[in-house]
Amino acid sequence: MRTDSSPGNLPAREHLPAGDAGAPVLDVVIPVYNEEKDLQPCVLRLHEHLKRTFPYAFRITIADNASTDTTPQVASRLEAEIAEVCNFRLEQKGRGRALRTVWSASEAPILAYMDVDLSTDLNALLPLVAPLISGHSDLAIGSRLARSSRVVRGPKREFISRSYNLILRGSLQARFSDAQCGFKAIRRDVAQVLLPMVEDTGWFFDTEMLVIAERAGLRIHEVPVDWVDDPHSTVHIVRTATEDLKGVWRVGKALATGSLPLDRITRPFGDDPRDREIQDVPKGLARQLVGFCVVGGLSTLFYLLLYSGFRQFGGSQIANALALLVSAVANTAANRRLTFGVRGRGSAVKHQAQGLVVFGIGLALTSGSLAALNAASSDPAHSTELAVLIAANLAATVLRFLLFRAWVFPERRESTVVASHQPAPTPSSPTCSTRQLPPPPLPQRPTAPQYSYDTTFRAGEAVDQNRRDATVRLQPVRPSDNTPGDPR
Repeated sequence: MRTDSSPGNLPAREHLPAGDAGAPVLDVVIPVYNEEKDLQPCVLRLHEHLKRTFPYAFRITIADNASTDTTPQVASRLEAEIAEVCNFRLEQKGRGRALRTVWSASEAPILAYMDVDLSTDLNALLPLVAPLISGHSDLAIGSRLARSSRVVRGPKREFISRSYNLILRGSLQARFSDAQCGFKAIRRDVAQVLLPMVEDTGWFFDTEMLVIAERAGLRIHEVPVDWVDDPHSTVHIVRTATEDLKGVWRVGKALATGSLPLDRITRPFGDDPRDREIQDVPKGLARQLVGFCVVGGLSTLFYLLLYSGFRQFGGSQIANALALLVSAVANTAANRRLTFGVRGRGSAVKHQAQGLVVFGIGLALTSGSLAALNAASSDPAHSTELAVLIAANLAATVLRFLLFRAWVFPERRESTVVASHQPAPTPSSPTCSTRQLPPPPLPQRPTAPQYSYDTTFRAGEAVDQNRRDATVRLQPVRPSDNTPGDPR
């Protein structure tokens, strides 16, 4: 799993303001491999639709994945004939590789892609990118499994698609409904931070990107689509499914071990109402209480099972100490991750040591309760012992939460970070001649910190390192800005 450094936390999510109409707002990437027959009809239809309906400047980028037929010639001809079309060729196959390379080098604030067969009705394109332009969402996906979607496809593909999404929900706890619909969009500032964390270069690229984004707390907007299956699709279903399952295992393992630096793209990102200071309501208290109660209930059941097992081989004091020790280690680890949201391995040993101190306090309470019970009765019943231990554990639980919140996992105060942007040398990147215009300086919220960073990409991937922390100034395209015969 790739763990190379990301450019830093994301900037505040804002509505893209109006600005220069010359810079493209939307860059639609069409990854192709040996699509000499479908490429031209696809590009012409997409171009006509965007000219007629999209109110901003746009670009269509053809990403050729090492085609061996006449696809490169068709793409070059389209680039020469249509001003808004750009052609870029990769010498290696892989849809994910193509998207990462072109998206990383694009200056458009909204990046999208769609399959060359145009199975998805283009009327969903504007609803797909609108939440990204407005600043409401970070990523957007077309969903064939939404209730209001209208889909025409065979039972085989229907079964495979639904089974795959059920696997994602069961193994990776994914909440988005359709991982592999070839109709997605992402904000450029999000892509700059998110793409270095995505390892797959093939068909699993979409799923991995969405899972990481969702786990990091980014907002994914879903658009119901009208979708017609392409019976001539060249996708190898068995091989693709096998690679996807391998990807699910790899990403699940990375999430379980904490090797993905999700905290780098979690904060700050927009005006989160949970970040506001509200009088008499401690920050995050309600969520922490719910998480602590759930973990505490499961820990109590675990403790009682351990105590009943250890009690068969020793006295009550020894059984209580061993059961409390084992359950305390598990309780601290669970509360660290689930209740207080601490990720990664940093300070894990320190937190466990502090948790053992809290364990000592709980041990004193429960042991004292057992000692008092034995003093009152020489041979108490096992059920009486359990009742006393439950009452003592409830008291210890309240004290444990207070100590966890105030001492073991105290609320981390955000400090002001002063950093400077150091200009990086500009490497070669995929360009489409002089039509790509550099964006002007970008607006920032006064409170949003600036970060300097250095991101390493794999060999062979073109990267635009002239990164900016916000979006470009945009301006809707008006009829007066074009020729009199322009249908817009």
